Amino acid sequence: MDPAMIVIIAALTIGLIYGSVGLLSGFCMMSGLRGWWAEGDGRLARTYALAMGVAIAASQLLAAAGLVDLGKSIYLQPSFSAPVMFLGGLLFGYGMVLSNGCGSRALVLLGRGNLRSFVVVIVLGIFAEMTLKGLIAPARIAMVQASQATVSANSVPALLADIGLGAVPARMVAASVLAALLIIFAFAHAPFRKSPGQIAAGLIVGLLVAGGWYATGYLGADDFNPVPVTSLTFIAPIADALQYVMLSTGSTLNFGIVTVFGVFAGSLITAIATGRFQLEGYRSPQHMLRSASGAALMGAGGVMAFGCSVGQGLTGLSTLSLSSLIAIAGIMLGTGAGLRGSLRVRPLATA
Repeated sequence: MDPAMIVIIAALTIGLIYGSVGLLSGFCMMSGLRGWWAEGDGRLARTYALAMGVAIAASQLLAAAGLVDLGKSIYLQPSFSAPVMFLGGLLFGYGMVLSNGCGSRALVLLGRGNLRSFVVVIVLGIFAEMTLKGLIAPARIAMVQASQATVSANSVPALLADIGLGAVPARMVAASVLAALLIIFAFAHAPFRKSPGQIAAGLIVGLLVAGGWYATGYLGADDFNPVPVTSLTFIAPIADALQYVMLSTGSTLNFGIVTVFGVFAGSLITAIATGRFQLEGYRSPQHMLRSASGAALMGAGGVMAFGCSVGQGLTGLSTLSLSSLIAIAGIMLGTGAGLRGSLRVRPLATA
């Protein structure tokens, strides 16, 4: 089979599984942090931590075995702008709270019949495209050009190698320590240990990240028609998917676009099969404005940060990239500002 077709089939499979798991488990960084910081329920946060640990361990095993060259991904480029990535993370994190979920969560909820998520997906995609290639792009490019730097070490293993460790030991130490810390953090919580569904969700999502790397970096490897080495991420792919829906003539399906369609389809099928499908809408114009504003921040911020809570929080982190750690720090701080403190997003008054 043509390698490009294998990548498309793998993307659809990964998307279908993610959509189903996301619906059944409630997998979402924002929901996890809100439950942990604001409500005292840390189970969803531990699910996300487990997914992080599994994604790091599985992805680094693929790289160590020579099956995938993670250095070809966007996360391990020698030059990047730390200030822009951090600012993008801040915008994305705060927007995620305003919209009550990230882009991947919006796709999952849309499959369940949540029409609020339809607005989030559309606005996010428009603002992502504006920031990538449209009206906001010149400002983004100017900020990147003014602040980007070329670094000698762009990942945690490279940093360890610079202080004397060999390349292979540095990768093993970095991956083992970070993955172990995240997995221990997840299972240190007694309620999480008693939640088999959440444990399964964390394991599956982490493996899906590695599956994306394997599909694009190994199964799709073709010297004559190479595909980008990537995995789960949702900002640019949502923008590309919207563009494909409108202008498919002459366009080509890719891993990201098909993953977006797969997540929606997986959630929809699961919602219908389990009786969870139910149409929902906005409570007020103010609710819609807040949600759309958050989607706009996520679209613009996600492009600036090179990814979202999944694209950087899971996929980027699995490469052990230093730029991903910067973006994740911004996302966490932005989310924290939206959940707690003077900038907290307060509940809307109900009529």
